[in-house]
Amino acid sequence: MKNNLIRILIVVAVGAAIWFSPVPAGLKPQTWHLFAIFVTTILGFILQPLPMGAFAFIAITFTMLTRTLKPLEATSGFSSGTIWLIVSAFIFCRGIIKTGLGRRIAFELMKRLGNSTLKLAYTMAITDLVVSPATPSNTARGGGVVFPIARSLASAFESEPGPSGRRMGAFLMTNCFQASTITSAMFMTSCAPNPLLVALTAAGLGLTVTWGSWALASIVPGIVSLIVMPLVLYVLYPPEIKKTPQARAIAEKELAKMGPMTRAEKIVSVVFVSAIALWATSSLTNIDATTVAMLAVSVLLLTKVIDWKDALEERGSWDTLIWLGGLFGLADYLDRMGFGKWVAQLLAGMMVGFAWVPTLAIVLVIYCYTHYFFAGLSAHDVALYIPLCLVAIAAGAPKYLVVYSMIFVSSLVAGLTHYSTGVAPIFFGAGYVDQRTWWKLGFIMSVVNMVIWIGLGGVWWKVLGLW
Repeated sequence: MKNNLIRILIVVAVGAAIWFSPVPAGLKPQTWHLFAIFVTTILGFILQPLPMGAFAFIAITFTMLTRTLKPLEATSGFSSGTIWLIVSAFIFCRGIIKTGLGRRIAFELMKRLGNSTLKLAYTMAITDLVVSPATPSNTARGGGVVFPIARSLASAFESEPGPSGRRMGAFLMTNCFQASTITSAMFMTSCAPNPLLVALTAAGLGLTVTWGSWALASIVPGIVSLIVMPLVLYVLYPPEIKKTPQARAIAEKELAKMGPMTRAEKIVSVVFVSAIALWATSSLTNIDATTVAMLAVSVLLLTKVIDWKDALEERGSWDTLIWLGGLFGLADYLDRMGFGKWVAQLLAGMMVGFAWVPTLAIVLVIYCYTHYFFAGLSAHDVALYIPLCLVAIAAGAPKYLVVYSMIFVSSLVAGLTHYSTGVAPIFFGAGYVDQRTWWKLGFIMSVVNMVIWIGLGGVWWKVLGLW
């Protein structure tokens, strides 16, 4: 209680200090006051004296009460199709978990590939990849599908937190966590903040990123990362057990318990594949990503694979609707008032004379490693994405090279710490890996991923003609 009070006082003090400080040249008082509310909200998300949804609700109320924005302006984020895409994808994810389809995919892969610890690592990564296009929550994907299986495998080989952790469990936990950060970057619908980045790109930069272009741009660096990452961890943090012939028997036993595919699993499979096909061909069908996601949920409701009670109980979706919708509305109007361009001009003035290549490199390093100061992805993205993009573009960097570099790094930074994203505390909290090792491996993988995604990825995007 005392800690929460201290955090609230810190948040209020910072917000008040900005609100009552002199308005910088080039900005209007209304813009500066909205910035104060925005910073207060972001700081509230970081310190979390209240749940994020509650804090966003209070911030919106204060924005209207002080007439910084009109009610329709302050609540405009809730009408965004981007927000409803995320809500729908969360609910669809519940169908994947409820029917057991995610577990079945994992055990089927394990039966075929699971005769070594390294292959088990790849099995978990492939499972995450297969499920990720329709799972916008890496927390739900990692915590609901991948983690329980990885934890059970570790126990089956007598690897528990503590002295026996290095037998297998420590390697699997770090591998599964790092895989989740890579798959989060691979699809617009594989991580909750991704659609927000698309919306910010359109509003702040006037550029369009579709589900298909995102997936196409990510496929080469993403697959390479998923191949390289387990190998790097296998060398740096090797498991003591290398061969796992029993894993296949475990998978066969679990599949036998599950029996043949149920009607519900078959329906989810068909809807899942259909949704991906529609997302990938949206430029041909003119059906936008939000409509596809809502259609998928509608089919699951009509076929009673999930019911409305399931949807109502998907707390993550409705909580995201409140805090992300509120945050998006504030960010949108802050950008409309020219704040992003003002910050970009300020930063660009500090880097006068820099060519665009070193400027983009500096921007990406700043964007990546400032995430140590954020507990979660969305606050980091909203605070820095547009201003840093504008700095690199102002230096002459190709616009879409900047955009794709930044949106992919936005997800990859999740691998840095044990609090960087929702799924991080789940794998770290298993107790297999100490914090120092977790951070060290996270930093090493951030460098490896930056080389793959920006180096190889940049070449791939040039081949595609994206820049």
